[in-house]
Amino acid sequence: MHPLADLDARIDTAIGTMDVESKVRLLTGASNFTLHPDPSIDLAEIVLSDGPTGVRGDRFTGGRIACLLPNATLLAQHWDTGVAADVGALLAEEAQAQRVHVVLGPTVNLHRTPLAGRLFESFSEDPLLTGVLASAYIKGLQDNGIGATIKHFVANESETDRKTANAIVDERTLREVYLLPFEIAVSEANPWAVMAAYNSIGGTPATEHARLLDGVLKGEWGYDGLVMSDWYATYSTAESANAGLDLTMPGPAGPWGDALVDAVRAGAVAESILDDHVRRLLRLAGRVGAFGAERQWTSGVPAPDSPQRRSTLRRLAAGGMTVLVNKGATLPLTGTGTVAVIGRHATETTDQGAGSSQVRPPHVVSIADGIVQAFGPDRVSVVDGVEVRTDPLAAAPHLLRDPETHRYGMRVTTRDERGEVLESRHVDWSEVSLREDSWLDSATTIELSAEIVLPETTRVQVGVRGRGEWTFTTPGHYEQIRLDRVDDAGEVLRLPYRTVTLDLEPGAIITAVATPAPGRPILGLAARVATKPPAVAIGVATKAARQADVAVVVVGLTPEQESEEVDKITLALPGEQDAMVAAVAAAAKRTVVVVNAATPVLMPWLDRVDAVLWAGLPGQEAGDAVAAALSGAIEPAGRLVTTFPVRDGEGPAWSPVPDRGEVRYAEGLSVGHRGWSTEPLFWFGHGLGYGDWAYGNAEVIVDDHLRCVRVEVTNVGSRTSREVVQVYWRPEGEPVRLIGWSGIDVAPGATVTVDVPVDRRVLRRWHENGWQLLPLTGEVLIARGLGDVRLTRPALPTRQRSKDVLPA
Repeated sequence: MHPLADLDARIDTAIGTMDVESKVRLLTGASNFTLHPDPSIDLAEIVLSDGPTGVRGDRFTGGRIACLLPNATLLAQHWDTGVAADVGALLAEEAQAQRVHVVLGPTVNLHRTPLAGRLFESFSEDPLLTGVLASAYIKGLQDNGIGATIKHFVANESETDRKTANAIVDERTLREVYLLPFEIAVSEANPWAVMAAYNSIGGTPATEHARLLDGVLKGEWGYDGLVMSDWYATYSTAESANAGLDLTMPGPAGPWGDALVDAVRAGAVAESILDDHVRRLLRLAGRVGAFGAERQWTSGVPAPDSPQRRSTLRRLAAGGMTVLVNKGATLPLTGTGTVAVIGRHATETTDQGAGSSQVRPPHVVSIADGIVQAFGPDRVSVVDGVEVRTDPLAAAPHLLRDPETHRYGMRVTTRDERGEVLESRHVDWSEVSLREDSWLDSATTIELSAEIVLPETTRVQVGVRGRGEWTFTTPGHYEQIRLDRVDDAGEVLRLPYRTVTLDLEPGAIITAVATPAPGRPILGLAARVATKPPAVAIGVATKAARQADVAVVVVGLTPEQESEEVDKITLALPGEQDAMVAAVAAAAKRTVVVVNAATPVLMPWLDRVDAVLWAGLPGQEAGDAVAAALSGAIEPAGRLVTTFPVRDGEGPAWSPVPDRGEVRYAEGLSVGHRGWSTEPLFWFGHGLGYGDWAYGNAEVIVDDHLRCVRVEVTNVGSRTSREVVQVYWRPEGEPVRLIGWSGIDVAPGATVTVDVPVDRRVLRRWHENGWQLLPLTGEVLIARGLGDVRLTRPALPTRQRSKDVLPA
């Protein structure tokens, strides 16, 4: 018997033995990240984990150390399905090591506006590129027995008021743009789970949208997997159960449970619908090895800090980095000249965005450390820059030491109402969660204490984070404070804080005693080297730049801007970073800017610098990857996946903020590069790499539709390089669109013929009665990015024009 038929037979048998209560129990999570077992039907517990850029496990705070990959846009900048598949396979190994069955990723929502806070977790602004890369990623996971969860279905391109926002999208735009990545993934990779979004679409919450869940996803597309809610995104009982939602998360409480049992008993939800939900859940369980025979977990998975993992993550990060500007072949940096590395992002590198995708890595190699290691301490000086953040992050564990054990981390002591010690533990992180650490439940007060790790007397910003009544003591400072909720973000993402800046000597100890607020909050310590006033910092930076042969200025965004639940209000770099770049460029012989950000930023200094490397959020090997890209050890061959505006307000869509509760997708099909009417700062698809290219003969191949574009490409540079040949179509009366691409490595002086297959799904248009192919009018653009079109050909070659071979 075919394995799937055998699984279906076992599912039928199991469902036949279950009563309504037993069925309903399976359809709400058992906890934040687990699903209920049922020994009576041989169903084991299923463990889920957030995981677009690393498998965090079943804890949000202070969980297991795991690999931290480059962020999704940086991975997407490879424009390479092989890379996406490798990422999926790596995540599958990480999941195996943690005995996680299902990874909650990939995210395939689009970069509709560059202000959206969660873009770092999504692949691109283009539906075809996003869908094809997501399919490869899913296959990499599921070919290794780990379930993928594609999310967030659908029209979830804003974070502001995401739980109440109503997306207003016309049907053609919904089908051709926002549903397309999901359609491609379901067709090509069949993800074993789909996550329904928080928002509404056309007035109906995504978790109870029958037309989309039952009608399009399960009906038209024939999807046989599980549909789960985003966390706390189920707002009804019968409506959501009848609409096609199969599982509501998290648990154990929720809007289903006894209410769904009552709805079935009352006839508001048919038991056959309940059975379909259970069938899909058991199908997922069977696919991930939790239903029937006991799963055999892979052993011997490389450790997150093993040489094998570090090499892979360095390659993934560096290869996706994008050379935006390179005047006079400034990059790669060669020779023996001196280098001044400047900026707070150099020493406090942003490795990942904030939110549910956060991972606890084994280390983060700062950009400063990576460059010093690669170029040598005798060639490199490191200078701090201006302040880049408002909120302090949780203290990095290597900055704190347990005063008793002297291990990195802190000492946590709980006391009862009489002040008697209940327990004292070493914690190897700078936060504890009352929601996840049950040993804190009985405490009246919780004391966090740590020694600040300093080589010499240093000006340090120290403090506390989390809701509660605090007594905070450190040498030369004592205060009592009350911290309450942050208004503009969730409790998990932004904590209230209080910090002070002090000159502390080596061995200084922070002691913070909290009476926690209700709601089981997260409590933690903040500690970081303090920045200098802007004028002083810029003065020191320009002096260092003037004395070096090349200045590498590292600027960027922080998790305050690259964050779930919070959208940006500007693309400007935070603080006085623009002024710092301008001052350094005026003083330095050569200036290279490294941008440590996932999403577009404004660059008012662009014409004054010699080179710009777009570094993304590079993950745990950040500094080594940046150094490899700057030196040319690994070619930064990435191509942009988002169009960069020159100034705030430009582009087809701008504000992600709902207007009277509605997010209107008024630009329609013209999202991203499809809708630009002015010259942007950098076009979608732009990236110079370290090669030079000539394009020769080209042919558009058509039969019943546009099938392929064939073009000769010559590497006229001096080194082996990777080219990404991009093909766009501009039909008459329609927006331009990406229709295919191919990446190829070419030796210097070599000419290769590149075939670029064209994806039929972007040659269609949606009518009320279904799909039709567009007439082959207009032009085919063969390009290195939409700002560097090398060849233009008619969409329908001359010899084909007399033949009516296309459907109407």
